[in-house]
Amino acid sequence: MARLTVSLSPHFQNPVTTKTLMNDVLIALAPVTLMSLLFYGWNFLLLLLICTATCVLCEFVIEKYLLGKEVPCMSATVLTGVLLALNLPPAAPWWVAFLGGLAAIGIAKMCFGGLGQNIFNPAIFGRVFLLVSFPAIMTTWGAPHGWLPVDAFSGATPLGAINEGLSQGIPASQIIADNNLSGWHMLFARAGGSAGEISALALLAGFVYLLVKKVIRPHIPVAIIGTVVVLTSIFSLANPEQYTGPLFNVFTGGLLLGAIFMATDYVTSPMAPLGMIIYGVLIGLLTVLIRYFGSYPEGVSFAILLANMATPLINKYCKPRRFAA
Repeated sequence: MARLTVSLSPHFQNPVTTKTLMNDVLIALAPVTLMSLLFYGWNFLLLLLICTATCVLCEFVIEKYLLGKEVPCMSATVLTGVLLALNLPPAAPWWVAFLGGLAAIGIAKMCFGGLGQNIFNPAIFGRVFLLVSFPAIMTTWGAPHGWLPVDAFSGATPLGAINEGLSQGIPASQIIADNNLSGWHMLFARAGGSAGEISALALLAGFVYLLVKKVIRPHIPVAIIGTVVVLTSIFSLANPEQYTGPLFNVFTGGLLLGAIFMATDYVTSPMAPLGMIIYGVLIGLLTVLIRYFGSYPEGVSFAILLANMATPLINKYCKPRRFAA
């Protein structure tokens, strides 16, 4: 009689691991990272290196020397560094990237127990921490000085230009025309703003890759973008001279970067499909309200951070169906 080996479950192993998932997200970020390097050059490369190195070293020191634990997979930490760099102004000084990395890992991640236990997306927390602490630096945008000839691009952000123009009584349509904010311009390359806002097309290419690889579900990004489209359509139809339309709001600012790469974070987003939709609608709603009525021209970061706080409550009332139930 053949001898049987008895062991604890699980008996089947899935080849998909945290490392493979994070590596796929890094691959999806490659197009927009490359575009940022081409348009912003050495400035962005320095921020990218400092953010990534700071995040990795901070987690390594805390895990190994303060907690005495085995250092976990660093792919997620590298991803945090890359996302943080993409959320910074390309001309930001190096020490801003350093402090942002410390806040993202040291406060938002490790204070809650490390990988899988944080309630806030670390990269978003790092950006908001810097925005609140150093508003002048985080809202100062320089024209690109990269490896491509882009002298025709302006260093002003489209959202900032809209807010400033509206405060002076200039109609939104005239501001868009004066700043050459055509649909093609916004889709391909739009200088001004955070480094990761340079190309909506590059972000959409990463989105398609994540969907094909089944790294993320479409519920959250589609709910965010759909909510923004619906609300901005209503506002712009009611008063087109005061409120910008859906195309402008989807392709400007950090909406695509946040909706695709940060709102979909496994740890800080709901688990059930219905919860994902509620979460996405909440982010879209808050984004539009902050953009239209808040003191900041951009509202995606604050919207995601606030929605992260609501995730436990959403999970409580939107539980996945039990197996065989």
